Amino acid sequence: MADEEKTEQPTSRKIQKAREEGNVPKSIETAGFIVLFLALLVLFFYVKYIAFYFEDFFKYFYSFIGVEFNKNLIFNILIKGAFYFFVVMFPIFLVVVIAGILANVSQFGFLFTTKPITPKFDKLNPFKGLKNLFSLKKMVEGVKITLKVFISFLVGFWIFMTFFTQIPNLELMDFFNQIKWLENKAALIIMAMLGVFFVFALIDFIYQRYSYKKSLRMSKQEIKDEFKQTEGNPEIKAKIRQLQREMARKRMIAEVPKADVVITNPTHYAVALRYDKTKDEAPMVIAKGTNHLALKIKEIARENGIMIVENPALARELYKLVDLDEIIPPKLYKAVAEILAYVFRAKSK
Repeated sequence: MADEEKTEQPTSRKIQKAREEGNVPKSIETAGFIVLFLALLVLFFYVKYIAFYFEDFFKYFYSFIGVEFNKNLIFNILIKGAFYFFVVMFPIFLVVVIAGILANVSQFGFLFTTKPITPKFDKLNPFKGLKNLFSLKKMVEGVKITLKVFISFLVGFWIFMTFFTQIPNLELMDFFNQIKWLENKAALIIMAMLGVFFVFALIDFIYQRYSYKKSLRMSKQEIKDEFKQTEGNPEIKAKIRQLQREMARKRMIAEVPKADVVITNPTHYAVALRYDKTKDEAPMVIAKGTNHLALKIKEIARENGIMIVENPALARELYKLVDLDEIIPPKLYKAVAEILAYVFRAKSK
């Protein structure tokens, strides 16, 4: 029998299960763009400090001109160089790490699981690896990378050609203005490249979301099976509810002999009341029923010598307003008190 077509959207349980296994929608292009953007942003504001540290290091290095080098001096220079390198690179490295974490957390939230790195020996199958190598997903990734490189090159080349006519004028500028011109043109090219990367990141983000939901699609039978696993088989649940009703009915019937009076409709409703001044704040409903159950309650009441009083309106009100093992509402106190007074007088006689 052929597999049923998967046309239904994934349930929240399947999405949660995939998430627990580390299968989440993640766009590498989006993460790369966020990291690159934040790194360039920090570098833009940090470049003055980098220049300061490099200038300071070169001054330190030039101070040894004419000095005879030995092992201790070389060691001190290396330590100083390592210190400057750490001071310059550590902030950038820290920003890249934080940006990488934020880029992923912003896409699928915080997730910690070891399942993706758990060794799976079936991945060592060369035939399966060859199949994945030529899969549609790999083909899309290849086309995406090719387009990204080609379009980036075209945009960069076009912008560079617009600067080409200005290059002869550089000879007429002093050194400071030449550096200024290069900085402006470099910033323009970087902004253009960021724009291209942003477009690719946005497209990849949308595609990855669509591809993720599509990969988790379910067949109607899978949804039914999942419902049975989570909610239980409907037939079994119905049987359990039936058994619970039977047990509750038996417990209720067992309480009828403790009643002081049974108020009836006279045939359709029956409500058994108990009132113990030492325990109860007010009369309490200990059993109630309609039709056949009402007849059963009255039958047990007769067998145990419990008085049955016909009051259709009060019987219906008690049945609708009061649940089992609950005291009656204040608005019914007077009507019930009159009946109980009558019952207690009859018992005393």
